[in-house]
Amino acid sequence: MPLTPAALHKLKRWNTPTIANALEQISAANPLGLTNRDETRDFMPEMGPMIGYAMTVVISGGDPSAKREHPDNFRLYREYLASVPGPKIVVLQDLDRPLCHGSMWGEVGANHARALGCVGTITDGAVRDLDEMKDAGFKAIARRLAVSHAHCWPLRWGCEVEVFGTTIKPGQLIHADKHGFILIPDDAHDRLLEAARFMDDNECDTVIPAARQSPGQTLPEILAALDRAGAEFAANAKKKFHRAGGEWGA
Repeated sequence: MPLTPAALHKLKRWNTPTIANALEQISAANPLGLTNRDETRDFMPEMGPMIGYAMTVVISGGDPSAKREHPDNFRLYREYLASVPGPKIVVLQDLDRPLCHGSMWGEVGANHARALGCVGTITDGAVRDLDEMKDAGFKAIARRLAVSHAHCWPLRWGCEVEVFGTTIKPGQLIHADKHGFILIPDDAHDRLLEAARFMDDNECDTVIPAARQSPGQTLPEILAALDRAGAEFAANAKKKFHRAGGEWGA
């Protein structure tokens, strides 16, 4: 069942590493398969995180025949974007990567997608018109910048894609920011906000103050305090979720 707009808005307030910390406590999914393996680049970090359901598309910019042979593809692709409610993230696989010929994203494409309920894109290809895309309220996480649109044309959509070393299916919920992106499994939807709040509070109550309160202490005292805080952090997480204690505990 899709999360409510209020829940999605609240999850957008957390950064993506916090979402990752929460997921490892509540999801049975393998965490190694949920995040990008290749490095991403957030060209609009000042816009903060984004969250939305994946709308997938595969493009190429180096073959002019695609537009001639499939002139209706852009119209059909836009109809696909409009086919489900938002918020949505367009996940675009560029078959020409890493030597992209151009970008399908720019001022016009961003405004069109935003009008159809899309909040941003994750593409292993290129983007351009950064200021204009940001002005449209459309976030871009991409591999690189480009000057031209070249022969970029949608080839297929609503299909499984691979971007930044990670396979993404249509409809998967994604949280993304300047650190990268993470897929949110179905089994975590209901408890994710609660888990994110708990794990952040847990850090703020244990391992962070143990380090911040170190001035004036000897090194042995600091090390002992860090050990105690890590054990407390792990115990709190295990009591709450009945699983291993996360990154600071066994």
